[in-house]
Amino acid sequence: MNFKHLYYFWATAKSGGVMKAGEQLHTTPQTLSGQIKLLEAQLGCALFHKVGRRLELTTEGRVALGYAEQIFALGAELEAAVGRARSGQTVLDFRVGIADSVPKAIAYRLLEPALGLAEPVRLICHEGDFHNLLGQIAVHRLDLVIADEPMDKQVSVKAFSHALGTTAMSFFATPVLKAKLELGGRAFPQCLDGAPMLLQGAASAMRQRLDVWLAENQLHPRAIGEFDDAALMKAFGGEGRGVFMAPTVLEDETCAQHGVQVLGRTSELVEEFYAISVERRITHPCVVAITQSAREALFGA
Repeated sequence: MNFKHLYYFWATAKSGGVMKAGEQLHTTPQTLSGQIKLLEAQLGCALFHKVGRRLELTTEGRVALGYAEQIFALGAELEAAVGRARSGQTVLDFRVGIADSVPKAIAYRLLEPALGLAEPVRLICHEGDFHNLLGQIAVHRLDLVIADEPMDKQVSVKAFSHALGTTAMSFFATPVLKAKLELGGRAFPQCLDGAPMLLQGAASAMRQRLDVWLAENQLHPRAIGEFDDAALMKAFGGEGRGVFMAPTVLEDETCAQHGVQVLGRTSELVEEFYAISVERRITHPCVVAITQSAREALFGA
């Protein structure tokens, strides 16, 4: 494959058209179009189709773009690695996959100890679907996956789940909403009955536990919205749109960041966190730092 053709395709797809790509690459749109046509001829399919005056990726084009992203990212890593070798600098690359259901604040606090090692570390983070990340660790493209569930034993991936810790869950609301829900002396959790609520996405493991807990306590909040992104859910909660749930271990920063107060807590709802690696016995220095800090400080406290 001619990687120059692939690079021109990648640049055109990223910039949104041959005009902008031509300006960035200091070449003419005609040259770019010709190079992309040669790539399409080699692959045997169209990578773009015209929609009005715009170019949009075809289904095959989206697939090609995904591979091109990986190829040029690896190229950048190669340049960096060779540059470090020539300068005599030793840097430990640490590739981590973070399941998209893991709160960003938890992910940061779990990963931060890896950057405190005496040896320089270059942290490379990828966020995505849990099962897709397991596929990447299976082919050794990741050193670690952080998730809120252990790896299913039926998954045919040779990797091991290491428990990092657990946290109870807290419910948050703005001061105005909290006062309204507690009118008449309604205590938690009864004050959740009929309350406007912001929920995690239906596929979330914690959402399934929450649904069971609400049913067991005969509580029927009004679902205002469902969110796969916990940060977006908290943003709506900070504007007073509804009650939302977050890990108790993050209470202080949740209140400070979003201007909310704790409505109540329950130890009956517990969120678990795991480090998944190809090592049965952890030896990678970054993973050792993460697991020790999580167990002794973050969740141990």
